[in-house]
Amino acid sequence: MVADGTLAVAVGYDPAREEIRITLRNGCTFLVPAGLIEGLASASHDQRAAVEVSGIGYGLHWPALDLDLSVPGLVAGITGTRKWMDGLRAALGGASVSPAKAAAARRNGAKGGRPREVPREGG
Repeated sequence: MVADGTLAVAVGYDPAREEIRITLRNGCTFLVPAGLIEGLASASHDQRAAVEVSGIGYGLHWPALDLDLSVPGLVAGITGTRKWMDGLRAALGGASVSPAKAAAARRNGAKGGRPREVPREGG
């Protein structure tokens, strides 16, 4: 469940400062350098400025760039603790694909894959 405070009510772009300004339902405002957001780094000022709050405030949408961002994810990335950020990096690392990882998955599959979980008695 998304905390009500992490939903956006307004968003805009300041071309002079090259920042995205996100106002949240709880009254907080976040300024994020546009160059740090993947998909906006090489976008023009006009493309960055054409942003809208999507849905109930869960996302930000740039129609011209076909770019969508999760507001809670962006806020967590800005305000996240070291532990949260380390967990995010680990999750992203687990999603990576490499020839070595693919070969290991094939070897594991040849052995029958991951063992099935056996339900514990009384549990």
